Amino acid sequence: MKMKVLHAALICAAVVLSQSCIVEAKGTVRVQKADGSVQVYGNASFTVVNKTLHITTNDKAGTLIITDAACSMGSNSVLMCLPYSMVLVQDGTHPLDFQRGTIYFNKSKETQMLSRSTTQLPPNGLTGLLVSTRGTYVSFSGTLDARY
Repeated sequence: MKMKVLHAALICAAVVLSQSCIVEAKGTVRVQKADGSVQVYGNASFTVVNKTLHITTNDKAGTLIITDAACSMGSNSVLMCLPYSMVLVQDGTHPLDFQRGTIYFNKSKETQMLSRSTTQLPPNGLTGLLVSTRGTYVSFSGTLDARY
């Protein structure tokens, strides 16, 4: 089953993606391949530009661009997005086949708990997990600047 993976599906994706502004953040990206190997990228950048979310490793070797997501706002001001279209820009541009993914963005000015979870999101915080059809897990978290 080919699901074009997620997109700037953080609220940023939904709230910010509905606007044409630039929003930036720093955070961490963790990639675990099906063979068990893990790469962690600290100080990764998250940028929302023209309704897309760009996640770039600190070494600038790769950028994941999430272009589309279905989003809804929870009662606690946390936006939940289900991404469905993304590409990887690394040695060319490659569409990615993701099985599923979810991105959360706390658009409030207070720390919020994710539903049915012990995870807390700080103000303007985002977190997400994407799973590829090949068994690769991409997780990320960071905090967007307040310009959105």
